Amino acid sequence: MSDVKKVNDDLSIAGQISAEELRKLAIEGFKSVLNLRNPDENGFFHDEKQQAEIVGLEYVNVPLNSKEPNQQLTAEAILEIDHLPKPILIHCAGGARAGGIALIADAIQAGLTYEEIAQKATELGINLEQPHLKQFLLEKFAARQI
Repeated sequence: MSDVKKVNDDLSIAGQISAEELRKLAIEGFKSVLNLRNPDENGFFHDEKQQAEIVGLEYVNVPLNSKEPNQQLTAEAILEIDHLPKPILIHCAGGARAGGIALIADAIQAGLTYEEIAQKATELGINLEQPHLKQFLLEKFAARQI
């Protein structure tokens, strides 16, 4: 699974995964999967929950829109991250939403500064303009120009 990026010891991100990759995640020690895709999206893996549970992974789907931020769903995803067994793979179609949500969760847990968030985003190839992440940064660092 070459497209998985580790954000911290508890969180990794990826684009859409397959049933075989779910099996590999379980073998590698992952405990949970958080899918941020909407079931209406092209290429949504409709049996993902069942396939994850078959290999012993907890599974949650929080359908974030890839184009616009939703504070309620972002908060729901962060809450799921807090409660799911670790380590967690967070995924979406291409990894952008997953990266944004993982970085928000990491920033909250570790109390990261804007500079630390920006540095980690650069290291992981996460776009700070990703809608959910940008909304979080605007709220958390309102005095800054972003």
